[in-house]
Amino acid sequence: MRWHLLLTPPLDGADNMAIDAALMARARRVGDGVVRVYSWAEPTLSLGRNQYARELYSAERVRARALRVVRRATGGRALLHHREITYSVTAPAHPQESLARSYSAINALLLATLRTLGVDAQLAPRGERLPPPGSAPCFERPAPGELMLAGRKLVGSAQYREQGAMLQHGSILVHDDQAIVAQLAGLEEETVPAAATLFGALGREPGPVEFAEALFAEVRRSWDADAYALPLDPSVDPSLDAARRDARTRFLDDGWTWRR
Repeated sequence: MRWHLLLTPPLDGADNMAIDAALMARARRVGDGVVRVYSWAEPTLSLGRNQYARELYSAERVRARALRVVRRATGGRALLHHREITYSVTAPAHPQESLARSYSAINALLLATLRTLGVDAQLAPRGERLPPPGSAPCFERPAPGELMLAGRKLVGSAQYREQGAMLQHGSILVHDDQAIVAQLAGLEEETVPAAATLFGALGREPGPVEFAEALFAEVRRSWDADAYALPLDPSVDPSLDAARRDARTRFLDDGWTWRR
């Protein structure tokens, strides 16, 4: 399969989620995959697709911390996008390929990238299933197959499939701000285990550009030697731009954000 590479500047939550949704629609329409790296223009709490939030997260606490809120297209638990790097992978979803197989392939790509950067990350072993999404932050503990460092979760990922296309995206922490998620739900900060971070592993703060360069090089090594940059230009792909605008409207809608 042909792969494309995309590094976007810091954007708000609705636009970041809209681009991922539009790329998923593009994968369905064109049949190509895109590996994207991005960051957030302002600290944003993202909620899992099916997570109950209306009676859990206090709007007053969210406003007091000057945070934004968006609900993802993917499942999982809440996380704070602030001092971290986010990735996404969109591609056609072939009926014969299981979710577990594509999830494993993407995590292998991320693992190789992290080790290139000097991070001795590991895959979390098989174990008991995590409880349904609740008040605990996404980074409370790793699920089987997720990436961890010294037993603590480093990368939180989720995948969603619909009508022959898939989206997997996730967060790689540079610093650990995830206790704020528990505070917003009225939990004590001490109840949340510390997550692993790139700063803790490297003693410095790698940015999205450095991570993207390493990730894109690994895509070319492992997936597609001819992978090249995808332009986000309406004149090049009007359908992608239209899908992005339509999706942004949904992610800005409080009826979607606070639907549960």
